[in-house]
Amino acid sequence: MATKLKNARLLHALLKKPVDRTPVWIMRQAGRYLPEYRELRKKAGSFLKLCKTPELACEVTLQPINRFDLDAAIIFSDILTIPDAMGLNLKFADGEGPYFENPIKTTDDIRKLSVPDPTEELGYVMQAISLVTSELDNSIPVIGFAGSPWTIATYMVEGSSSKVFLKIKKLLHEDPLALDLLLETLSKSITSYLNAQIAAGANAVMLFDTWGGILDTEEYKHFSLEPMYKILQGLKQNNNNAEIPTIIFTKKGGKWLEIIAESGCSAISIDWETDIEKARKRVGAQVALQGNLDPSVLKENDEVIKNAVEKVLRGYGKGPGHIFNLGHGIGQEIDPERVSTLVESVHRLSVKYHN
Repeated sequence: MATKLKNARLLHALLKKPVDRTPVWIMRQAGRYLPEYRELRKKAGSFLKLCKTPELACEVTLQPINRFDLDAAIIFSDILTIPDAMGLNLKFADGEGPYFENPIKTTDDIRKLSVPDPTEELGYVMQAISLVTSELDNSIPVIGFAGSPWTIATYMVEGSSSKVFLKIKKLLHEDPLALDLLLETLSKSITSYLNAQIAAGANAVMLFDTWGGILDTEEYKHFSLEPMYKILQGLKQNNNNAEIPTIIFTKKGGKWLEIIAESGCSAISIDWETDIEKARKRVGAQVALQGNLDPSVLKENDEVIKNAVEKVLRGYGKGPGHIFNLGHGIGQEIDPERVSTLVESVHRLSVKYHN
């Protein structure tokens, strides 16, 4: 039997079950805006050392939980761990972000890729999840995650982050079958990876489709949403008799809410460019919604933050199925005290929407 969580608000909201108040967690809640993270990062010597050392990844995951009254922990890792395990050799340049020493350059490179064993090449992530669940002692749920196949593919082909995506778009237009093969390999890898996270103790899982919004509608359906659908179809539906909810976040995906809702996910995470009131009307009771405060609001004073929180809560309205979050990741320049204001405001102001 599943061990009962002391605070299961997040899981209940994801499954559209009644809660006493709206649960809240924050994308990138473990990260550079926290002084304790910066200190540990300095001691570790590198970002990858933090990711690949289970004890350090556990400590980073728990830092925001120890500081704020959040309703979930999300495992500290990176979406590019899978291609790193495939042999592309992930590196991080100071001030420039991630890049691969061995990016994909030819169709033959794609054919040579194999699905990594998540308990071997990616075992450090599973160990970190096990440590986190042990430390939390069933107090709150743990969220596991992966990048979407399309998003990971963009980094693998571009070699690093991009503003114009010329290489991946060239592959899409000139050799779509090769891109399909790459996405198929990634879909299998991500399915295996997330199932291993669930087995290690993750209570919910999320797909980050950071670059789905650069595609047109037909491209999005084929190259982004379809691979995510395959992943959802292959995931463990429950673990130890506990249902495992799933979340999809496509940045700039507000125009596709209806087709994302048909993917089989439990919830759609929306960015701040999407009106949450209209979004709820569009998806109805089909899925829960996560979001969607503009992260820049956290640069303002407490009163502005409280008013912005109230606006999002009012926009979603009464009833279950809302998880409060930012419309994207928190910025490194944010004062942690503003996050305290955010979390306290969500819990206090949301009560009236759940009775």
